Amino acid sequence: METKTLRTMKQTKRGLLFQSEDIKVVFNEDATTENYLKSHFIEGESSFNLLFLLSPNINLQASDCGTQFKFTKNQYILHYSSSENRAELWTEDQEVLKYLQIQINYQYVFNLIDPDSNTESAEILKNMKNNNFIFLHKQTPPNMTVEMHMILKEISGYSKIGVMQKLFIEAKIIKLLILIFEQFNEKDIEEDLSKTPETIKKFLDENYHKNLKIEEISKIIGINQNKLRREFKEHYQTTIVDYISELRMLKAKKMIINKQIMIKEIAIECGYEYVQNFTRAFKKKFGVSPEKLRLG
Repeated sequence: METKTLRTMKQTKRGLLFQSEDIKVVFNEDATTENYLKSHFIEGESSFNLLFLLSPNINLQASDCGTQFKFTKNQYILHYSSSENRAELWTEDQEVLKYLQIQINYQYVFNLIDPDSNTESAEILKNMKNNNFIFLHKQTPPNMTVEMHMILKEISGYSKIGVMQKLFIEAKIIKLLILIFEQFNEKDIEEDLSKTPETIKKFLDENYHKNLKIEEISKIIGINQNKLRREFKEHYQTTIVDYISELRMLKAKKMIINKQIMIKEIAIECGYEYVQNFTRAFKKKFGVSPEKLRLG
C-alpha cells in the first residue's frame, strides 16, 4: 500500500508494520494543526482489504465505487478489490486521521477457506467477493468489537521479526476474520428471529384447520415450544391456541349460513375432530349453538 498525505503535518506516524507475499499491514496516523486532512491508499489487484477507522468522522471515496462513505470512530469494512483500486480518505474539522489497513491476497483467503470443501465455505467466500461484509445493518458499517481492538493492539505492538512474526500476524488475521464472520452471522440470526412471529402467523393462517398441537407446530417450524408461545404472544397479544380458535370460528360462522353443509362437515373443515368440541367452542364464542344460529 502506498500512502500520500496532503497538507503540512505537525506529526505523522505511518508505515509498513508487516509484509509477506500474501499479507500487508499498514498503520497510518496523521496529525495537523489545520482542520483538514487527506490521504490516499491503493488496494492491490485481487485482494481483500480490512480497513479499521480509528479516528472520528472519516470520509472515504473509492475509484471503483460511486458512493461516498462516512465512518464514525471504531468502524471497519472488509472490501474485495478485483483490480488495483485507489481510495481517498479525509477528515474535516479533525486533528487526526488514523486507520489501520490489512491487505490479504485473494489466493491466500481462497486456500484458507477452501470453498470446494463445503457449501458454508463457498458461501463465505462468495459473500466476501460480493462485498456483503461492508454493511452490518442496511447502511450501517459494522463496529469493531473489544476483541478486535485487542487484536489490532497486539499486531501493532508485536516486536519480533521473521517466521515468528509471520505466524503471529497470520494467526491474528484469521482470528479477525472469524470475529467478522461471527458478527455477521449474529446479524442474520437476529434478522431471522425478528421474523419469527410473522413466520408463525403465516403457518397458522395456512394450517389452522388441521388438528395440530403446539409440539407439532414447534417441530415443523423448528422453534422451541416456549419460544414459539412467547414470541407470538409478545407480538400479537394473543396466544397461539386463541388465535387458531379465532380463525376457526370466523370460518365456521361464514359456513354456517349455508344450510346445505352439515354441522359435522363444518366441524371437520374447521379442524375439529369431534362435533361436540366444535359446538362447545362455537357457543363460547358467539353465545349460541351452531344449530340455533343457523335457524336464526
